[in-house]
Amino acid sequence: MAQREDFDDGQRLDGMPRLGLGTWENTDAGTCADSVRQALEMGYRHIDTAQIYDNEEHVGEGIAAADVDREDIFLATKIWTSNLSYDDVIHTAKESLDKLGVDYVDLLYVHWPANEYDAEDTLPAFDQLYDDGLIENVGVSNFEPRHLDEAQDVLDAPVFANQVEMHPLLPQDELVEYGQENDVNLVAYSPLARGEVFDVPEMQEIAEKHDASAAQVSLAWLRQRDGVAAIPKASSETHIRDNWESLALELDDEDVAKIESIDRRERQVDPDFGPWN
Repeated sequence: MAQREDFDDGQRLDGMPRLGLGTWENTDAGTCADSVRQALEMGYRHIDTAQIYDNEEHVGEGIAAADVDREDIFLATKIWTSNLSYDDVIHTAKESLDKLGVDYVDLLYVHWPANEYDAEDTLPAFDQLYDDGLIENVGVSNFEPRHLDEAQDVLDAPVFANQVEMHPLLPQDELVEYGQENDVNLVAYSPLARGEVFDVPEMQEIAEKHDASAAQVSLAWLRQRDGVAAIPKASSETHIRDNWESLALELDDEDVAKIESIDRRERQVDPDFGPWN
């Protein structure tokens, strides 16, 4: 497959690149910074982190080291559940900006509707950060439709995106439909089901057909869904490049039907405080 060199309009959702680099568990300072730099210099323009990942400083170092202008990068982070009171959102968001070494982030998420989360207290702080120009977009993560409805009622700013676990073993059809109907983008984390998609026969068959990897098939399938982006985590140059090259893969109707026929349903991220529990 030919390598994609940059994102065209079809590879973006309201300015957000539909393929990003996830950095969960990428906590070694040198490895994290280098993987972010490599990804950006390869062509990625969407970088995702979070307060709880304990790597915002390293992500910022990678951004600073890359030969890419800050304004060309779509940078997202998330406020952890213990920091979701109004004052803590404001304070810790500014701490995150300091760690990242930036003046603003393109997207700031509520990480989970759990622990200190209270829509009436939490979300006005996101509006304040938005009004102050410290965040370009307001996002939520792991929200179900009832949480999204509430958030849209409370917020003045639009809900730009909902980041959720999504892959062929957890297609999240209800949330995809909700997003399409309410102009809320979906950002898929764990888009490879933590490697589980590699062992699915249907994914292997499609990968062989296209001389691609199962990872590329999963990412291409997500990209071809209306309103969906994906942020696979990767730290090695080999995996970063393999994911990047998924942008050159186009699945046909037969491929999509085969993926949608997979009857396994597995959630990889399932904490007790998950809103579905």
